Amino acid sequence: MPGANNAFVQFCGVQKTYDGETLVVKNLNLDIALGAFLTMLGPSGSGKTTTLMMLAGFEAPTNGSILLAGRSIDNMPPHKREIGMVFQNYALFPHMTVEENLAFPLKVRKLGKSETEVKIKRALEMVQLGAYRKRRPGQLSGGQQQRVALARALVFDPKLVLMDEPLGALDKQLREQMQLEIKHIHEELGITVVYVTHDQGEALTMSDQIAVFNDGVIQQLGAPAELYERPQNAFVAQFIGENNRLCGKVVAVSGATCTVEIAGVGNVHALAINIDSVGRPTVLSLRPERAKVNPAPGSLPNIFTAQVAEVIYLGDHVRARVSVCGQDQFVVKLPNSDDVSHVEPGAVITIGWKTEDCRALDAP
Repeated sequence: MPGANNAFVQFCGVQKTYDGETLVVKNLNLDIALGAFLTMLGPSGSGKTTTLMMLAGFEAPTNGSILLAGRSIDNMPPHKREIGMVFQNYALFPHMTVEENLAFPLKVRKLGKSETEVKIKRALEMVQLGAYRKRRPGQLSGGQQQRVALARALVFDPKLVLMDEPLGALDKQLREQMQLEIKHIHEELGITVVYVTHDQGEALTMSDQIAVFNDGVIQQLGAPAELYERPQNAFVAQFIGENNRLCGKVVAVSGATCTVEIAGVGNVHALAINIDSVGRPTVLSLRPERAKVNPAPGSLPNIFTAQVAEVIYLGDHVRARVSVCGQDQFVVKLPNSDDVSHVEPGAVITIGWKTEDCRALDAP
């Protein structure tokens, strides 16, 4: 029964098509808890922004229903949903001062002058812009404008705030700073945030939960560490973090592990994820930091000869691209504390990894 599980936001069998033929969102069922920070992550065209726009009320589901606090909001106009919105382009009124921009949603709700002043003051303190209240957006930097947009979304105390690529226009350093500020504000206020981005680093930094979208379907839903450490299919493994892919065929399955044959190379031992029979193609997933260089013979179940193609010094670690197991784009990350003098272009080394660090996933 919809609404029976106490989820704050529920998508129940939601579908969306614009042309009557192609489904942009396919049979979406998603529960979001009160106070959660959920990020919808995926490439362009994956359905994440359409899902957000349906929740905001700017798009209507073709089929299915959306519930907020147990009530259907399918026929409720956007301004009655009491949802805060933050957009990438800020959407501030250029002719209004900062405090007038913040006052606007309060006037719409017919709040008194004294209450309006209290809420504006608190919101500006939250984003550290108290000294800028008389300025207009054109007199502010991009980061300051984004803070005003965030304050305006929070000023009327919504229980739900939606953010659509809000940091996409900022430079890297400012974007990373704002990620932490938004995360801290969420923790302080206990509001529910639904955030859309295509930046997997941003999603890992900020979220309690991440819904990975592709082709209108949630591929996996989970905490950041779960998605990174335990991807359930090849798309999630490739989209979340950096990933080495090796293609092969399952030749044996034993409980939670399997043996995968890589043509012309040999066998690799891996965890069997959604694999229960032999003979099927699979994609092996291995994070670059899990691969070991020149392990002691016999110390790991998977050890192969490799040739170093490229070495890049990145301060805290060294990134080596090697040719191994028929894959010439295989990446290894080595901490700068290790002796990496032997890892140089042209060098022949060995690469090894544990069975549990390598995941055999469904081939796309």
